Amino acid sequence: MKKEALQQNRVSSFLHGVKAELPILIGVTPFGMIYGALAANAGLTNIEAQAMSSVVFAGSAQFLLVQLFAINTPALIMILNGIVINLRHVLYSASVAPYTNHLNPVWKTILSYLLTDEAYAVTIMHYKEKTYRWQHYFFLGAGMALWSAWQISTAIGIFIGAQVPPSWGLDFSLALTFIALAVPPINDTPSLFAALTAGITALLTRGLPFKLNLIAAAVVGVAAGVLGEKHE
Repeated sequence: MKKEALQQNRVSSFLHGVKAELPILIGVTPFGMIYGALAANAGLTNIEAQAMSSVVFAGSAQFLLVQLFAINTPALIMILNGIVINLRHVLYSASVAPYTNHLNPVWKTILSYLLTDEAYAVTIMHYKEKTYRWQHYFFLGAGMALWSAWQISTAIGIFIGAQVPPSWGLDFSLALTFIALAVPPINDTPSLFAALTAGITALLTRGLPFKLNLIAAAVVGVAAGVLGEKHE
């Protein structure tokens, strides 16, 4: 009976995580479809485009890498850009570490793979509100719900992308998506200062090859944000 009760608690926690993630999937699904379409039109094979969603599993990085691939960017520059754009995950990891330190290496590896913006958002709120033994199953449920939706929406986007003429300019939707992701977190003076500084830097250095202006903007933006916090 005790073993059955523990199993029920694990399943319940997992399903709770899935349920918490479902509203976010409404916005994630079209995002994944757009990525799939752009990847198909950028020259990636269907398998390559789908594999990127499975291996990289980071929407913003995938969008950037697809654009860099389309202009024949050297692999080293692509890797560097991918690392820079995903540096925020270091902060996510530090934030959830106190709640996952007791887990074994296998669990930590699985959860680190599933640690995305959307999964982190619901998981960290849950961790802060409740404390119980099987919280990592909530994390797993949220992460797997997001992963599944991302794989399916990517596949749909790849299929649709093959039918969409390049003249439709789907890549414009990328800019709109990033604006929607970037604006909500700007809720204080340091973040506003960082965003404005990064934006101005990206424009001033837009002539750099291989979109290196994004790296310059990220470095300057982070520095401006830290400086702003010190003087706030």
